[in-house]
Amino acid sequence: MKRPILDSRRKVAQAIVGAFPGGRECAATFLGLDLKRFDNQLYESTGHRPLSDEQLQQLEQVSGTHYLPDYIAGLYNGLFTALPDASELDNVELYHLALAADVKEGQLNQTIADAIGDGIDNQELAKILQVHRQHLAALHTEVLAVIALHRKAKP
Repeated sequence: MKRPILDSRRKVAQAIVGAFPGGRECAATFLGLDLKRFDNQLYESTGHRPLSDEQLQQLEQVSGTHYLPDYIAGLYNGLFTALPDASELDNVELYHLALAADVKEGQLNQTIADAIGDGIDNQELAKILQVHRQHLAALHTEVLAVIALHRKAKP
């Protein structure tokens, strides 16, 4: 999945709304805002507060994305990993998580291969680090899922 580099909170908010089922109109309705006010907050128009972290988190709960925590973790050179729900795990799900991590590794390798031909510029560096964080997050999710599924029960 191609995703632009989300290097500002404003871009993060726009990506979250773009991923929301039904788009802007449905996101505004979901938050109980009229569309004009919602747009002013989304696009950070002069004199309007941006959407709050809580509002963005509510939208992400519905859309299934995690752009805001990814962005915040990236500000600290970290990565965000969603913890797997042990009640929904089985060996088939573990296989899907492993496959997702493998896909992310392939995307990382391809991104690096594309960049090294003429030297890595700043834009390519940012893209490599973004894809690398996604790969590490997928790998970490896989490891946590294995632990959650196969952990011994407490006596």
